[in-house]
Amino acid sequence: MKDKNNNAGSVHWSFWVIGAAALIFNILGCINFLSQMNADGVSALPEQYRAIVESRPAWATVAFAIAVFGGALGGLLLLLKKSAAFYVFVASLLGAVAAQIPIFGMADLPVEALIGGFIQVVITVFLIWYSKWAERKGWIR
Repeated sequence: MKDKNNNAGSVHWSFWVIGAAALIFNILGCINFLSQMNADGVSALPEQYRAIVESRPAWATVAFAIAVFGGALGGLLLLLKKSAAFYVFVASLLGAVAAQIPIFGMADLPVEALIGGFIQVVITVFLIWYSKWAERKGWIR
């Protein structure tokens, strides 16, 4: 009897879990981005985080948008079994790294901000690897 996970086109259940988690993680990032574009949302942030948002250059805000909206699109493409997910995740990674650059020079940077950025980069690197691995397995095309 053949293992159905070895047949081209059929996927392991973990594919759906990882794809859904990728989409949810990045949708939460999109919500975070949108709340930071709202003056009321920014005013509700603790002072240290408000300073990060208010001092962030426009290019870093664009990079943040590319990171989270690209990641959400990549998660959706992964669930739709599209190999383009790999390229969108690469763009998301570039956005995530670029968005972190301005915060490294801040004096009173909360450690949570560094950890959050690091987690975003690590998850995106994993999704890049996973989407390419899923393509080699024949799960996405």
